[in-house]
Amino acid sequence: MLVILTPQAMTDPTLIAEQLKPLARQEGKPVLASWMGGVDVAAGEAILNHANIPTFPYPDTAARAFNYMWQYSYNLKGLYETPALPEDSDTWTPDRKLVEAIIQKSRGEGRTILTEFESKQVLSAYGIPTAQTVIAPDAAAAVNAATQMGYPVVLKLYSETITHKTDVGGVQLNLGSAEAVDRAFRAIQASVTEKAGAQHFQGVTVQPMIKLKDAYELIVGSSLDAQFGPVLLFGTGGQLVEVFKDRALALPPLNSTLARRMMEQTKIYQALQGVRGRRPVDLEALQVLMVRFSALVAEQRWIKEIDINPLLASPDGLIALDARVVVHGPEVTLEDIPKSAVRAYPNRYVAPWTMKDGNTVTVRPIRPEDEPAMVRFHETLSERSVYLRYFHLMNLEQRTTHERLTRICFIDYDREMALVAERRNPETGEPEILGVARMTKVLGTTEAEVAVLISDKWQNRGIGKELLGRLIKVGRDERLTRLIADILPDNRDVMRICEKLGFSLKHSLDDEVVRAEYML
Repeated sequence: MLVILTPQAMTDPTLIAEQLKPLARQEGKPVLASWMGGVDVAAGEAILNHANIPTFPYPDTAARAFNYMWQYSYNLKGLYETPALPEDSDTWTPDRKLVEAIIQKSRGEGRTILTEFESKQVLSAYGIPTAQTVIAPDAAAAVNAATQMGYPVVLKLYSETITHKTDVGGVQLNLGSAEAVDRAFRAIQASVTEKAGAQHFQGVTVQPMIKLKDAYELIVGSSLDAQFGPVLLFGTGGQLVEVFKDRALALPPLNSTLARRMMEQTKIYQALQGVRGRRPVDLEALQVLMVRFSALVAEQRWIKEIDINPLLASPDGLIALDARVVVHGPEVTLEDIPKSAVRAYPNRYVAPWTMKDGNTVTVRPIRPEDEPAMVRFHETLSERSVYLRYFHLMNLEQRTTHERLTRICFIDYDREMALVAERRNPETGEPEILGVARMTKVLGTTEAEVAVLISDKWQNRGIGKELLGRLIKVGRDERLTRLIADILPDNRDVMRICEKLGFSLKHSLDDEVVRAEYML
């Protein structure tokens, strides 16, 4: 609510301010005030400010402040909204080794720009659909590839040195016969030789001529900022991308919620939902593509720039028609590359483990999508387990509020690490968390606090020892010097685990806790 007072002879700015004071105490309705008039309304402004009602000299300034407040709450809500886990999250993993091999091969050859063929291989390795592409070094190979692929096809220049193919006449579209492909090959070769030199022509790539009905051209990309690291871009693509300038920026990595929020900030998003009788694009599939693209950017730090333009989006599917990847040169070291502002999901800590009873579980870092599973986990805890972990009783409703679980599941892996032991429940088919171990860095030091909590029905099976043991490894990787834990004297099980792992225990009668320490 914006309350505006204009200076008039019949109004009393001070008295009106007194009448407005009670509204400052209402919940869910912020009150802003614009007491116009300068010195004449100073007493009223002082009353409002004392009542925690912000005042502004002009209404438009107040409206701008309200807009900032709304943007902040909108972003915060999106950040802590529980994201959905993709259906294939347990079965699909990117081919990281292939991407690393392609990048290192390019850097080893002194190239910083991947070919279109290599760029599409990188995208495909992370599950991003790309147009089928075949390299043809001569006209006969181009005709053979086109015949097997089926007409019509597209021919594009294949070159390790030229990136903007259209500038040198390196693209021929809608070729419907072998004769057309042969002519197009020779036309591209002649144009490139004339405009750039014969040494830049290494053949062509043959791709199917894709025409999706009701398709939109999008751009998805990333570039490197000196302070924030990689920054993602999404918006309207195609040849007029610089004209429309319809784009949104975000920091990787994304989850499904953040990907959708990013798309919502663009004008093209309304069209993607279906307008004027056109069918909507599969937005869930687009969200998954954005999440995978952000993972590629966050994990492959040697990539300096990458963009897909156009990414063709239609009701029938998504496909990357063209891609460009720029990597850091061989003179750049990993320490020279700005780190991502948000640390990527630490996949290296994901590994299977077999319990004492022979059951196999997966130990992995926690993720924002775990909130529903964490609710079910807390439903399995007894009052004793809760008290020994938190040093006081907390009922189930307190432990499973959305605000609390978002802070537990949506963590900054640079400042803390939480490992969960998870299995797939054979009866329900849902993921089931059996235990959680957490390590939180102590601000301004090289130390961290650790704690562990195991579901009652899964205790005494070695889960706690395994989780704490892996946290010790994480601590070493993070170059910490000491791990500490405060344990209640009644919690003998955790004390035995700590002793087996090499923690030293110090009993303190004053604090009524046992201090466990591990020097890394």
